[in-house]
Amino acid sequence: MNRGLRVDPAPRHGQRLARLTAAVFIVSSAFPVVAGLAKDTASFPRVWGVVDVSLAFVLASLATAVLGVGQERVDDAVRAESYRLYRILLHGILALCVVFFVMGDRITWINCLTGFAWRAWLLLYCLPAWLAASRVERPAPGTP
Repeated sequence: MNRGLRVDPAPRHGQRLARLTAAVFIVSSAFPVVAGLAKDTASFPRVWGVVDVSLAFVLASLATAVLGVGQERVDDAVRAESYRLYRILLHGILALCVVFFVMGDRITWINCLTGFAWRAWLLLYCLPAWLAASRVERPAPGTP
């Protein structure tokens, strides 16, 4: 047994995990969008809620795995890129505020706000680790 030696997972595994997490995040985000635009969520089939909660659990599990893979690989370049993306995402939050004021009466916020809030928190919390996990380390020139 090799105690004290840290074995990093192959970069491709981290990249695949990051892509899968992004895909599940996008699919999972469709549920609060549809719930917010629906006039009557009681008419949704019962399986809708089960699929929503199941995808949320899968997303939280994948985000935890991304944190495990990518957190130790966060460096100054990843931090700088994260801060640039945070500034862009803050503009997205401002755009959502504009949507709230313009279309506030057409969207059922009680059905979607919680879903948007925890997904936004998860995105912002995991972003540096996700960026680090999605990076493929390039070997230095002249190394095998």
